[in-house]
Amino acid sequence: MVRRILACSLVALIACKGDEPPAADAASSTSGPTDPTTTNATAGSSAGNDTGGPDPDSDSGGSPSECAESPEAMADCVDAAAYQNDLEFIAELRTPGSPHWQAVQDLCADRLTELGYEVTLFEYATGVNVLGTRAGTDPDAPMVLLGAHYDHIPGCMGADDNATGVAASLEAARVLAQGQFEHPITIACWDEEEDGLVGSEAFANAAAEQGIGIEVYFNFDMIGYASDEPNSQSIPPGFDLVFPEQIAQVEANEFRGDFLLVTADDFAAEPQQAFIAHADRVGLPTISLTLTESQKNNELFGDLRRSDHAPFWATDVAAVFLTDSGEFRNDRYHCIGGEDTLDSLAPAFSEGVTRATVGAMAETAGLLE
Repeated sequence: MVRRILACSLVALIACKGDEPPAADAASSTSGPTDPTTTNATAGSSAGNDTGGPDPDSDSGGSPSECAESPEAMADCVDAAAYQNDLEFIAELRTPGSPHWQAVQDLCADRLTELGYEVTLFEYATGVNVLGTRAGTDPDAPMVLLGAHYDHIPGCMGADDNATGVAASLEAARVLAQGQFEHPITIACWDEEEDGLVGSEAFANAAAEQGIGIEVYFNFDMIGYASDEPNSQSIPPGFDLVFPEQIAQVEANEFRGDFLLVTADDFAAEPQQAFIAHADRVGLPTISLTLTESQKNNELFGDLRRSDHAPFWATDVAAVFLTDSGEFRNDRYHCIGGEDTLDSLAPAFSEGVTRATVGAMAETAGLLE
């Protein structure tokens, strides 16, 4: 049964931290998008709509034993069709409190429960985060955390922002559920990012106050838009002065918006490099930025702090921000230059991001092969 906890009692989230991890479910254990009227999830419940998740009779996604052989094998078990099915469901109007916002919240809770995660509805003053945790084998190991915000603004479907990130988080959760790890793994669906990072800040502050260990946080926010057209990528003012090597890379590529921006603080250098190595293996172009302790919380670097990783940086938790760079590439950001709909996205790009993230998380969390 899904648990509800308040921000003041976060320690309940990892009460089972030292327990034996639950048996890995097969890829077919995932449910599709849930009935919007569902408010609680129980393990093994069926969804109200079966359009999401792999076909139980399909071989796609690899068997659990094959997927757990190595971080690379886990990355290769990402199922593009399962991701796309969830993306299509999520990419509707979902302002906080709306019926589809509730439906996506339910999807996160139901899916994670069915995958064997211990699911908590983390309630704070104005919203609800959904968190699912699978215990690690080391009772003292801090969690490896992956998350994306599921809310969006009124009047805009938010396919790239951030249906792409939520769908990728759920597909990563499916694959990672097939392995056992030294570290606990937690998957989060954050609320109220669009209102000022409210949900992730509530969690990050509670974790800091209660001494909850977090090895690293990987943040998805807009991971679905890419273009190989010259001059499709713009650069924030002043970046050429601070990051000359990276801007030279973009310039040499004729300002094509075909790369993933990988931004980390210096505490997250190893997970950042793990991600880049896995991205290279799957053919995903990246450009990486690393901020020092004095830079990561500085308003001069505000364009790199506008998502749910920023509250973790503020509490000195290592965090990696994965993004297509938002409005600096995608003029449909917040529907300003057009509708942020599925037809504008590049599915192969998102698949590469998801695969590289699964590989980096499996490596960082200590996959037991």
